[in-house]
Amino acid sequence: MERSELDAWLRLLGTPGVGNATARRLLRAFGTPEAVFARDEAVLAQAVPAGVAQALRQPPPGHAALLEATLAWLQEAPQQRRLLAPGQPDYPAALLRMEDPPLLLHAMGDFARWPAFVARPEAPPGLAIVGSRQPTPQGLAHARQFGQGCAAAGWTVVSGLALGVDGAAHEGALAGMPADSPQPATIAVVGTGLDRVYPKAHRALAHAIAAHGMLLSEYPLGTPPLAENFPRRNRLIAGLSRGTLVVEAALRSGSLITARLAAEQGKEVFAVPGSIHAPQSQGCHALIQQGAKLVTCLEDVFEEFGAPPAPRPVPAEEAPAAAEDAVLAQLGFDPIGLDALVARTGLPAPRLQARLLELELQGQVARLPGALFQRLVTG
Repeated sequence: MERSELDAWLRLLGTPGVGNATARRLLRAFGTPEAVFARDEAVLAQAVPAGVAQALRQPPPGHAALLEATLAWLQEAPQQRRLLAPGQPDYPAALLRMEDPPLLLHAMGDFARWPAFVARPEAPPGLAIVGSRQPTPQGLAHARQFGQGCAAAGWTVVSGLALGVDGAAHEGALAGMPADSPQPATIAVVGTGLDRVYPKAHRALAHAIAAHGMLLSEYPLGTPPLAENFPRRNRLIAGLSRGTLVVEAALRSGSLITARLAAEQGKEVFAVPGSIHAPQSQGCHALIQQGAKLVTCLEDVFEEFGAPPAPRPVPAEEAPAAAEDAVLAQLGFDPIGLDALVARTGLPAPRLQARLLELELQGQVARLPGALFQRLVTG
């Protein structure tokens, strides 16, 4: 993108009072951002309110600094960083099928694999995997397993780089992507500028995604993690995917926003069931009651799309006594307290605590907040 074109795009989208809808109206009327600024105020006022037309006559505050910062950011890694506008071949055409597509995307990542993903706007080979920022250990394991299976089957995992399920799904996809994969392992759609990583704990993960996938943002450089940006970016997560899988979610989770947006876009919605006692599963159960497909394995997802079965990961070897362990048999997969487990097993509390610690160290049991324990799926 040339400097003059970038200047016009940043000025248009940064002008107070100009949101996506107003910008689209101006582009329909005048063709390009440069053409917008070539018109006088009276002509602009025929397409937008007079106050907006007046604001367009001068650069917004901080525009010159933003332009220079964006040019420097692009030039720092030209093979990995681009700005994508509708009409350009690298712009994901699947987003143009949305009611409110982004007009300018900041992109950072593996552009060698990008064309294979954007070439199929009607059926992008991507699955959104989203969920709780505070998942159970089993939820984290599920997110990684689904992410790994998707990538191994040649699909791209789309998520939001958040803590919890999002991060685990990205990690699984990176681990499962074949070396010769023609498309990105995973796409992270973020709610900040691409010159910063949020949350900071995912800095290393963001770098790994940039090397083997793609980071996307519709927000200009320097944009901090504002609360209102994250629900809005969820429409892009849904738009880049053929369907959305919710692994764990509370009833007020932002993941349910992504699921609703996916449904509104005519996309499939999937949900992983969990314990009726776990708050992190209540959102998934609500989605299932509303018509989302209940999913217990990746084949349930691919069956809906008529895609080939997903490769099954080699199951981990069970601990020698796992099949016959009385504590595991009584523990089940729902969270349970120590007193209830004492009643089930008949074991003295000290002996039971010692066995639970052994199972926890073997990775077969998780210790949850509230002095609860939960058996994990290990295969």
